[in-house]
Amino acid sequence: MGILTWTWILVGITFALYIGIAIWARAGSSKEFYVAGGGVHPIVNGMATAADWMSAASFISLAGIVSFGGYDGSVYLMGWTGGYVLLALLLAPYLRKFGKFTVPDFIGDRYYSNIARIVAVIAALIVSFTYVAGQMRGVGIVFSRYLEVEIDTGVYIGMGIVLFYAVLGGMKGITYTQVAQYCVLIFAFMVPAIFISIQMTGNPIPQLGFGGVGEDGVYLLDKLDGLHKELGFSEYTTGGKSMIDVFAITLALMAGTAGLPHVIVRFFTVPKVKDARKSAGWALLFIAIMYTTVPAVAVFARVNLIETVSNENYADLPEWFGNWEKTGLLGFEDKNNDGVVQYVADKSTNELTIDRDIMVLANPEIAKLPNWVIALVGAGGLAAALSTAAGLLLVIASSISHDLFKKILMPKISEKGELIAARLAAAVAVVIAGYFGINPPGFVAAVVALAFGLAAASFFPAIVLGIFDKRMNKEGAIAGMVIGLGLMLFYMLKFKFGIFDGGKEAVAGLKSSWWFGISPEGFGTIAMFVNFIFSVIISRMTPAPPENVQEIVENIRIPSGAGEASAH
Repeated sequence: MGILTWTWILVGITFALYIGIAIWARAGSSKEFYVAGGGVHPIVNGMATAADWMSAASFISLAGIVSFGGYDGSVYLMGWTGGYVLLALLLAPYLRKFGKFTVPDFIGDRYYSNIARIVAVIAALIVSFTYVAGQMRGVGIVFSRYLEVEIDTGVYIGMGIVLFYAVLGGMKGITYTQVAQYCVLIFAFMVPAIFISIQMTGNPIPQLGFGGVGEDGVYLLDKLDGLHKELGFSEYTTGGKSMIDVFAITLALMAGTAGLPHVIVRFFTVPKVKDARKSAGWALLFIAIMYTTVPAVAVFARVNLIETVSNENYADLPEWFGNWEKTGLLGFEDKNNDGVVQYVADKSTNELTIDRDIMVLANPEIAKLPNWVIALVGAGGLAAALSTAAGLLLVIASSISHDLFKKILMPKISEKGELIAARLAAAVAVVIAGYFGINPPGFVAAVVALAFGLAAASFFPAIVLGIFDKRMNKEGAIAGMVIGLGLMLFYMLKFKFGIFDGGKEAVAGLKSSWWFGISPEGFGTIAMFVNFIFSVIISRMTPAPPENVQEIVENIRIPSGAGEASAH
């Protein structure tokens, strides 16, 4: 069978599974919609958390970044993995004990202020919409290649699927759907990696294979360094980023992970604080399976790509090249009219343009793996994108229905009314997310990195200080969040989109003007430190929090059991 037939079969089976689970696990109460009733087993929750966290950026784009950036791309691996550890150890148990299952709910109650809650809702919406834009873009990329439709059409299809099972099932449906999606995405990621590792090095373990010796007797990384030198690229194993930018991006991704609302809420779907810690450990194990494999996939894909297309006659290139050309994500421009593909670092003579987001998806085709493996990767990419998109849409829905309507605008709203509001909010969010998926601000992982920077700049200081500094008051928290978020948005708009300097075309020329030499992806670190500084200074210049709030802060750090998370 051909790739298209296999794709329809595998995508059809997996989508039927997701929808079936959503119908089986549909939410009947606001607590089931928000936290799955608080009764999910730690291993199940760990698997769902891993799927929620390993988005299209992890599955589709991360290996592409490492593949093209080499050493520089490793900052994403370090930042996202380290961030999850930071979240699991430093924040999750305390937030779980506090008993508020949304970040705006925690901030509103901890800082005894509806203004703080509104600021947190706005920040949650900005972070979530920025993040979900990358997921919808990932869905469009997968559909454009495997179902041979336009990227925009692929986004529309993804919108319909996510809308169905996120709006119907809420967190209960999403949790069990994400367990299925984790199984699909990890199988889809590992199978081709194992195939290609055996093919290139004879070692079935990709993590060992990419550091091994190829058929020609040369270490794979040495071979890739040599290929890069020949084509004028910097060595794969040495980086071009400044040390301060590497540090800033890593820390921004770490702090951003620890402040992501859709990941934090997962720790409220288990019965006890002890279970929250256990599910964090399980999630880290499930995440590590993919993240330790990413560098190997990146190396395999890069070597295969260069050896397949560089200095080859365009007319003789394999079928996969033409298939990806149709999507517009791969292009050849014969600048010297010799019919030979010149793939080099020099932009004036380079004839090949490659969207780095295609590397994982195209890798099995480049390696000439069986059609069912190629189609399986497509199904895995969809699982990764849709699982995170659903979690983010739930955050958006709960921020609007629970934190805005229930807590501020309509405190007497019934549970049924709140559930309806949540579903309507999710439906509107899907439409907005679809728009950003069709008009993305960059490749998938870059968009997601900006979302992490926004979370680091806004939420992380407010959460950390809220847990560990009982003197932190509402004035300090509100000022810190507004200043941090505003600063990050300004820097992002200026240096990522050129809003103040001539538009996107001017962005490349603005690189020399980066503050402290830090990229927009890393600036969340600076904005976060500014947030911390202003928060602490202003809190010390204004009245201390009420005694009861200070007692709560003292109590949540005492290791003891806690009751169920409450939706009200």
